[in-house]
Amino acid sequence: MAEKRKPLLGFVGKLPSGTTPGNSGKTRCPLCMGLFKAPRLLPCLHTVCTTCLEQLEPFSVVDIRGGDSDTSSEGSVFQELKPRTLQPQIGILCPVCDAQVDLPMGGVKALTIDHLAMNDVMLESLRGEGQGLVCDLCSDREVEKRCQTCKANLCHFCCQAHRRQKKTTYHTMVDLKDLKGYSQIGKPILCPAHPAEELRLFCELCDQPVCRECMVGGHREHPCDLASNVVHKHGDSVRELLKGTQPHVEALEKALAQIKGTNRALQERVEAVAADVRGFSEGYIKAIEEHRDKLLKQLEAIRIQKENSLQLQKAQLEQLLADMRTGVEFTEHLLTSGSDLEILITKGVVMERLTKLNKVAYSARPGVNEKITFSPKEKAGLCRGYEVYGAINTKEVDPAKCVLQGEDLHRAREKQTASFTVVCKDAAGESMGRGGENIQVAVVPKDKKDSPVKTMVHDNKDGTYYVSYSPKEPGIYTVFVCVKEQHVQGSPFTVTVRKRHRSHPGVFHCCTFCSSGGQKTARCACGGTMPGGYLGCGHGHKGHPGRPHWSCCGKFTEKSECAWAGGQSAARSVLRTVAL
Repeated sequence: MAEKRKPLLGFVGKLPSGTTPGNSGKTRCPLCMGLFKAPRLLPCLHTVCTTCLEQLEPFSVVDIRGGDSDTSSEGSVFQELKPRTLQPQIGILCPVCDAQVDLPMGGVKALTIDHLAMNDVMLESLRGEGQGLVCDLCSDREVEKRCQTCKANLCHFCCQAHRRQKKTTYHTMVDLKDLKGYSQIGKPILCPAHPAEELRLFCELCDQPVCRECMVGGHREHPCDLASNVVHKHGDSVRELLKGTQPHVEALEKALAQIKGTNRALQERVEAVAADVRGFSEGYIKAIEEHRDKLLKQLEAIRIQKENSLQLQKAQLEQLLADMRTGVEFTEHLLTSGSDLEILITKGVVMERLTKLNKVAYSARPGVNEKITFSPKEKAGLCRGYEVYGAINTKEVDPAKCVLQGEDLHRAREKQTASFTVVCKDAAGESMGRGGENIQVAVVPKDKKDSPVKTMVHDNKDGTYYVSYSPKEPGIYTVFVCVKEQHVQGSPFTVTVRKRHRSHPGVFHCCTFCSSGGQKTARCACGGTMPGGYLGCGHGHKGHPGRPHWSCCGKFTEKSECAWAGGQSAARSVLRTVAL
C-alpha cells in the first residue's frame, strides 16, 4: 500500500462549508473560451491551452546567450563561460496582456504545465455531475470512481479491473460524487523524462522537482529531499515576495481609483462645461434671432417710409402735371381758336393761373433713394446681454458735403508727422456716424510729382478718419482727398512744408548778468552790454530790450523757433551762457 501523502501547505483537503470548489474564471482558455486542455503557464502568469498557443503567430527576437545552447542546470553552474553571441530566438505575445513570451528550445510544449488549472478543470467538471469526465484508462466511458492512491479517474469496468489486480487490490476507491467538497483532485504529476514515475522529490541544486529515476541519473549526488519536506521553506520565500507585492497591488488599486475618480470628475466637468456652452450658444442664437427680427422689422419700416414718401411725391407731381397740362391745353386752344376779343377777355385769368403754376416749386429728382446697406461688422449694442453686430444704414456719404479739419491742414515741417481729419457727411450735411468708407489720400510734392509721400488713414469708426503723413523735404505739396473717387470740400489743397523746427540753444532770461551769475565774458544776442567790461546785457543798461528774451536769437516769445544763424564766436558765447 502506497504511503499516505500529507496535504501540501495545508491547501489539500475539504474546503470550508459554503465555499464553491474551483473557479470558473480560471478554468477556461481566454482564446478558445473552452475548458483548459493541456494548459501552459506563461511567464506573465496567464494560462492558455497548448493548442491555442501553437496557433499563435510566432516572431523572431535576438537573444544574447553563451556559445553553447545547453540550458541544463549542470551546464549553467559548472561549465566555463564562453563569449556571448547573438542568437535568434522565437517568441510569441500573450493573448491576454500582449507581454512578450520567449519560447524555450522545445517550443510551446516546453512551457510549464499549469497543474492547478487542470485541477480546477476537474472541479468544474465535477460540478456538472461528472459530465465531461472520461475514464483515465479506457478514455471511453464516464467516470464513476476515483483511486485516491493512483489519483486516477475510473469507469465502472476499469474500477473492477483495478480491484482484481494484485498491486492495486488495496487502493482506496472513492465515489466521484463524494469528491465534490475537495479542493484538489488532480492526477499525479509525472516526470517528463520518466513518464512512469511520479515527481515526489525536489533537487535543491537544480531547483526543480525530480523523480526516483532522476536521483540515480542526472541528479546523482545532488541534495534532494521529499517535496513535502521542502515546500514550506520555498513557500515562505514565495510568501515574502507576495508580502512585498501586495502593497504595490493596493497602491495600484488606489491609483486606479483616483484615476477613475478624476475621470469621473472630468466627465462631470465636461458635461457641465458642455451645458454652459449649449446654454451660451442657445442664448446667443436667441439674441441673434431677436436682433435679426429687429433688423428685418426696421428694414420693413424703412421700406414703408420710403414708399410713402415716393407715393406722396408721385401724387403731388401727378396733380401738378395735370394742372400744368390743363393750363397749357386751355391756353393753346385759346391762342389758336379764340378771337381777339376772347383772348383779351380771358387773358387775365389765364395769365394769373399760368403765373401761379410756374411759381410752384417741385423737385425733379426722387425725394428718397434706394440706398440701403447692411454693415455686418458694425456693433449694434447688447441684446439679451450679448454683444450683437450688424446695422442697417440708409445714409450715403456725399463727397461734396465731407469736410477737412485740423491745425496742420495747410502747414507742416520736414521729417515731422503732420495730420488732419476727414469728416464724412451725407447729403443732408449730417455726420455719417460710422466708418467703413474708402478714403483715398495722396500727398504729392509740387516739384516731384512722381514721388508721393506715404500716407496713413485710420478709421475712427464714427464717421471721421485720421490722416497722417511725414514729408521728407521742405517745399510746396498738393494734397488730394477723395471719397468714392470724388474730391471732398477743399480738395485738392496745398501745404507749405517748412524746415524742421529749430529749438533754442540758449536760455530764456531777463539779462545775461543774472543768467550767467555775473560772468563778464557771457554774451547775449540782444547786443546789450554793461560798464566794467561786461560783454552781456543787464537791466537798465545800454542795449537791454527791457523784457525777457532768448540769449541765442533775442526773440521775446518763449515758445518759438530759434532764428539765430550766427557765426562760430557767437556760438561759443551762446554755449557758455547755456552751460551756466
